[in-house]
Amino acid sequence: MRRGKLLVGQSGGCTQVINASLVGVIEQAAKSSSISGIWGARHGVEGMLKGEIVDLSRENARTLQTIARTPAAALGSCRHRLSDAEVRGVLERLRRWGVSHFIYIGGNDSADSAHRLSRAAAESGGGLHVVSVPKTIDNDLPLTDHCPGYGSTARFIASVVADTGAETESMRSVEPVKIIEVMGRNAGWLPAAAALAKRSEFDAPQFIWPPEIPFDEAKFLRLVRGWLGRIGYCVVVVSETIRDAKGRAVADKGRAAERDAFGHPRLVGAAEYLCELVKDKVAVRARWDKPGTIQRMASAYVSESDLREARACGAWAVRWALRGRSDCMVVMRRAPGRGYRISYDTVPLAKIANSEKRLPAAWFDRLSMLPRKAFLDYARPLAGEGLPEHPRLRNLSARGI
Repeated sequence: MRRGKLLVGQSGGCTQVINASLVGVIEQAAKSSSISGIWGARHGVEGMLKGEIVDLSRENARTLQTIARTPAAALGSCRHRLSDAEVRGVLERLRRWGVSHFIYIGGNDSADSAHRLSRAAAESGGGLHVVSVPKTIDNDLPLTDHCPGYGSTARFIASVVADTGAETESMRSVEPVKIIEVMGRNAGWLPAAAALAKRSEFDAPQFIWPPEIPFDEAKFLRLVRGWLGRIGYCVVVVSETIRDAKGRAVADKGRAAERDAFGHPRLVGAAEYLCELVKDKVAVRARWDKPGTIQRMASAYVSESDLREARACGAWAVRWALRGRSDCMVVMRRAPGRGYRISYDTVPLAKIANSEKRLPAAWFDRLSMLPRKAFLDYARPLAGEGLPEHPRLRNLSARGI
């Protein structure tokens, strides 16, 4: 193996555990005599284009331990799509700097950047090993059991929705309907996670609307009315990207959606629109909440298994790169049977870039609009133990005195 430097970058929306992957990369790289230097790119490929590179080998163990539990991206992140000319420019810089291994921590779009860079390097003579580390709260990367970042955000959503349910139950005489809008792009993994702390019909959410199911206004209103009549309140969790049968986003409300550098729409307003719909059609007060980027940075809700696996993914990326693997992403495999056990492998980036893994239809009940046991069994080990449980007073049957 030719001795050279290792460069690592972070990209895309940050998570509670993206820095754990970074620390995993640094720690593993420091153990290898084949790596002559450990560098970090400031703000992902943007830093590579500008030559903004830092020496990570100077960081001490105590700092790294703290950084591993720090949310957001310690190196800085970006959402920049490389042009063909920029790919060639980045590749030339890496060769001039003596970089032989490039580790990119990110999601779908980051995998695309890593794949294009790896392919260009191979076409021009090789010498560069490119390995991607998965990162996305959306949990939508294919061919891996799950993605670092998902478990912690799932934990946040399950906890916040459970707490919101208790508050809505208390305030049902004033505002009996609450609608919570969560992230997830085009996959329903995050909305479904809202049910992880649900233990009875009285616990929130009463129902969920993931993006895989076309929004049906009549069904939505029927479910709201049904729960109001049954228990007197209703908490609904919706994806920010829910669309009607014609593919029109509820959040658009007739407006043209703003798009990011990769063409993904920035949608706002689904929960707000649905609240107005409830007020107009059901004639009760409704409120909405949208945690926004808080759900991917709330470090108080970090899942310990998520943190541990994110760090391991970073370490395995370096191991695979040193063994000569390239143009690939680290993936996690769940062992079959009882208990929860994970192993690590790689898959070609060509199978990851610009692809999405949706919530399986068999894991969601379209009648109740709640996830089935198969999903709950899948997601609970990722979110971790100790989710909220809110008991109720045993005798709340009021009588006049």
